[in-house]
Amino acid sequence: MVFFLLDGPIMRFEGTSQYVATPDLMLAVNAAIRLQRPLLIKGEPGTGKTMLAEEVAAALGLPLLQWHIKSTTKAQQGLYEYDAVSRLRDSQLGDDRVRDIGHYILRGVLWQAFVADSPTVVLIDEIDKADIEFPNDLLRELDRMEFHVYETRETVAAHHRPIVIITSNNEKELPDAFLRRCFFHYIKFPDRDTMQQIVDVHFPGIKEALVREALEAFFELRKIPGLKKKPSTSELIDWLKLLVADDIPPEALRSRDGKTIVPPLPGALLKNEQDMHLLERLVFMARNNR
Repeated sequence: MVFFLLDGPIMRFEGTSQYVATPDLMLAVNAAIRLQRPLLIKGEPGTGKTMLAEEVAAALGLPLLQWHIKSTTKAQQGLYEYDAVSRLRDSQLGDDRVRDIGHYILRGVLWQAFVADSPTVVLIDEIDKADIEFPNDLLRELDRMEFHVYETRETVAAHHRPIVIITSNNEKELPDAFLRRCFFHYIKFPDRDTMQQIVDVHFPGIKEALVREALEAFFELRKIPGLKKKPSTSELIDWLKLLVADDIPPEALRSRDGKTIVPPLPGALLKNEQDMHLLERLVFMARNNR
């Protein structure tokens, strides 16, 4: 199916064979495309936020440009950077390149997307890591799809409107003015049926008994109150890889009386010593209460 927008036809995202997208997630992606607004994605770490951009690009046959945000990242870097140090060095060496300042303008991800020959998918990953002013500094460019390069006195306007996907882990609150310009979607943690589909994608032909016991142990682990970091989808996939590689039998994931046990290879699921000690204490208490 094809939607005709201002920029021409854009295909509808319906998931891929490598990415299990729920109906509400597909609806959010397509709504953002139709509204021509950035798609802001939140959710627990490990729920596939970054991978979504990769799969949208693959499904629609569009190039993917990725901008991974750090605490020191500035909004200007997404547009361009002026390399004054290189120009000074070249001037000292008598290089003729210094006469054209354009040689020292480094194009950022948004500039690359704006001048691309075809529409692109732009991923702005973990925007909440940056300074609180970072999102506001991008408002004009994302609204108008253009920006001015002061050093060369040129205006760069988008040839095609990119599909912008922004992820956040909720480490910081984002400004209201920025939120108003986005289409928002929260990726809920997969339920058991959805998680089964995800496992089937990653491990076709895996033993059903092993998956059944692994999912039971995984979701029981997530229910434990007081965990600092609940195991995520990506950690379940890593754990299953180890269980399959080491040929761990399904019965090793549960005690004979069905009580909670410390699962094999727990370091793939729990990522700090407090959570490991908490699980060990709960198992110890369960044994003493038999």
